[in-house]
Amino acid sequence: MWIAPERRSLSRWAVPGLVLAAGVVVGAVLAADGRSGTALVALCALAGYALYLGYRRNEPALPISDGFGSGTRARAHLRAAATTGDVLTVAVVGGLVVQALRGSDITAYAWLAAVAGVTYLLAALAGTRSL
Repeated sequence: MWIAPERRSLSRWAVPGLVLAAGVVVGAVLAADGRSGTALVALCALAGYALYLGYRRNEPALPISDGFGSGTRARAHLRAAATTGDVLTVAVVGGLVVQALRGSDITAYAWLAAVAGVTYLLAALAGTRSL
């Protein structure tokens, strides 16, 4: 039921909101330093990460597919793959923010963040369709 307390809880939005707020702060700091292009890229990367976290906030578990096999081993493999993707995404977005604040080139991190975002979006869209 859509009005259940667990669906309305603000705590489910705390982390995505915090990431978005951090993006606004980082963007403002970089813009105040005169690096508006870098500020925009950093803000977009953190806003995209906040959207990703917001999208996955109600996800109790990922569906099991035949590609992972079945049973406990399949769940362990799927959980490991999801955790690996999450850690790599945090590393890329974190690297982008650190490099931006240091005044270094962020091009490589921006491309990696864009590839990660597009890949996840395509996979999520493909996962909703029966193939």
